[in-house]
Amino acid sequence: MHLRLIFPGTRAILGLALACLAGAVALAPLQAASANLQPNIVFILVDDVRWDDLGVTGHPFVKTPHIDRIAKEGALFRNVFATTVICSPSRANILTGVQTRAHGIVDNTDRSAASHRLATFPQGLQRAGYETAFVGKWHMGNDDSRRPGFDHWVCLKGQGSSFDPELNVNGKAVNTKGYVTDVLGDQALEFLKAKHEKPFLLYFAHKAVHPESVQRADGSLSDPTLSNFIPADRHKTLYAGAKVPRRPNALSAPTGKPALLREIPGLEPLGPKTGSSDEVILNRLRMLAAVDESTGKLLQALEATGQLDRTLIVFTSDHGYFYGEHGLSIERRLAYEEGIRIPLFVRYPPLIKAGTRRNQMALTLDFAPTLLEVAGAPIPAVMQGKSLVPLFAQNGPALREAIFVEHFSENVFPRTRKMGYQAVRTEAWKYIHYVDLPDSDELYDLNRDPYEMRNLIASAGAAAELTRLKAELARQLQSAAGPGTKSN
Repeated sequence: MHLRLIFPGTRAILGLALACLAGAVALAPLQAASANLQPNIVFILVDDVRWDDLGVTGHPFVKTPHIDRIAKEGALFRNVFATTVICSPSRANILTGVQTRAHGIVDNTDRSAASHRLATFPQGLQRAGYETAFVGKWHMGNDDSRRPGFDHWVCLKGQGSSFDPELNVNGKAVNTKGYVTDVLGDQALEFLKAKHEKPFLLYFAHKAVHPESVQRADGSLSDPTLSNFIPADRHKTLYAGAKVPRRPNALSAPTGKPALLREIPGLEPLGPKTGSSDEVILNRLRMLAAVDESTGKLLQALEATGQLDRTLIVFTSDHGYFYGEHGLSIERRLAYEEGIRIPLFVRYPPLIKAGTRRNQMALTLDFAPTLLEVAGAPIPAVMQGKSLVPLFAQNGPALREAIFVEHFSENVFPRTRKMGYQAVRTEAWKYIHYVDLPDSDELYDLNRDPYEMRNLIASAGAAAELTRLKAELARQLQSAAGPGTKSN
């Protein structure tokens, strides 16, 4: 028996999965010929996790063995970025494969109705013969009702609570007992262990490692306190006494950044006192420990049922977070690396050799077309992301020369009010244009200044690069608008 894979302009015949594991044939891009070739998909989305929070990405003391396993037995993408760095827009980016201004979910206010109308990759997988499940935090409005594209639905109401959360399970309110990460993990396990007549998608969106917040009437969230990162009881003393690593741009006052140097009534200037404390960071990492345990149980369940190597597993985050860099804490809205850069690990032995590492710039927009391609489903023309499948087997050329990041003005946190921006990043440079703040733009040479501490916006030596990046930003803006998305 052989599997037939079709390439643009090339045909290849591939033996059984063992031949794939041996790397006998380059596989890109893939088109599944029948439902029998379609892998199961487990997509694990964690809230607010930075790219450097994990053991496999170099954290000096964090232990995340099960998450690390996905990266070690698959591909680790080193340069992956969120195109919008707040939760609701980023989740819409992930689900639709289009930019924020194209799908219209531009902030964290109540976007329930709009999120019902999104055209998403789970809908495409359904049409391709998949059974689809959502478990976790939807985070586009307070409405916990089933969204199009999901056959099985387990959803927190709004942000949910850290303990004893109420769930909407296929339209029925269910009161639970226990720590939220464990409760959601049990629901995900129940779906995995069930009998499936079709290939399946499990879209598992954790509440962790987001803090507890108070929901306002308009759906926005109050500013969480530093004590609201709540780990499971069993992890409350984990990493006690550990020295938290700090980047060189942490716990110091920003310089050359007019947007951050504004005087905000009621707030002290950014500096060492305004950055995150070690204990806050440790509590976030303790919350991550429960996510790792949950991930281990999912892997174990797939292994026990003989499905592990027939399942494409993705681990990622919706955006990053600041640990005191530039004096910022409890925040991720700005275009600095700590806010926009995220982890991405993908495991699927038939297409990905263990230990694969890729440096190409990838985006949250790329997840949807990637998963559709692996499933043999058509990729809608409106999708602005690029499939990562060509990079699974071969270390090919860059997918793009520049990325676009955008944030729309909002009034949630006093520090970042009226700080809408449009940013463009290449491998070597970053330009940030603040839409609402005149004379506040920033320019960084990422090769010489990877921590973004020296704003070169007024430097004569960088003038040519600034001109080029402004032109690139104009192109990115035009492209980002796209044709929009409509419900399908």
